[in-house]
Amino acid sequence: MAKKPSKRYQAAAKVADLAKDYPLKEAVEILAKFPKAKFDETVELSFRLSVDGASGDQNVRGTTPLPNGSGKKVRVIVFTDDAPAALAAGADEAGLAELMKKITDGWLEFDVAIATTEAMKQVRSLARVLGPKGLMPNPKAGTVTDDIRAGIKAVKAGRVEFKMDKTANMGVGVGKRSFTTAQILENAATVLEAVGKAKPATFKGSGFIKSVTISSSMSPGVRIASTEFSKY
Repeated sequence: MAKKPSKRYQAAAKVADLAKDYPLKEAVEILAKFPKAKFDETVELSFRLSVDGASGDQNVRGTTPLPNGSGKKVRVIVFTDDAPAALAAGADEAGLAELMKKITDGWLEFDVAIATTEAMKQVRSLARVLGPKGLMPNPKAGTVTDDIRAGIKAVKAGRVEFKMDKTANMGVGVGKRSFTTAQILENAATVLEAVGKAKPATFKGSGFIKSVTISSSMSPGVRIASTEFSKY
C-alpha cells in the first residue's frame, strides 16, 4: 500500500504543482509560501550531477561566499602554533598538540577546521578522523591558509563548502526560512553558478548538472527548470 502523503506535503501541494519545473525566482517564491516549521529551517539546493561519482578525476567540490550569509552560527577551530592570535581573530578553539589530542579523544564540536601550512604537517595524522566527516582542512576549500584572520572571517561570514557524494549527489545550504525571498534567490543563484563552474575538466559533453531542487528542512522539493543550469 502506498504511503499517504504527510499533511505538510499536502499543504505544499496546494501552493504549486510539485511535479512541474520552475524558474529559480518562481521556485523560491513558491517555497516561501509553504507551511513553516516551529524552528528556522535551513533552505537547501539539492543537485544531481552527471559525473562518475566513483572516478577521482571527476570529483566535484569547492567553496563560495554567500552574498547574504548562511544564517548559521559557524563554530571554527584553528590548528596553529599561535593560538592567542587565532582566538583574537574569532576562532572558537585554537592550538595544535592539545587540540589534536582533544579531537583524537572524540571531541568534534565544531563546523569548520582551519590550519596553517606549517600545522598541516601534523594535522594530516587526523585525516582518518576528520576526513569522513568532511572536516579535514583542505587548500581547495580555503581552510589551509596562513592568513588566519581572513580565513575565519570568510567562514563566519557565510562561505559554504560543497562536495558531492559517491552517487554524484550534493546538497548545499543557501540560507534560512527567515531570510527574504530576495536574499535566498541571490544566495541560490550564487551557489548554482559556483557549482556550474566546478565542472571537472575531464567531464565531456553537456548536461553536467542533471537536476536541481530547492527545499527547506521540512518541506518537499521544488524542481528548478533546466534552463537555469543547462549552460553548464
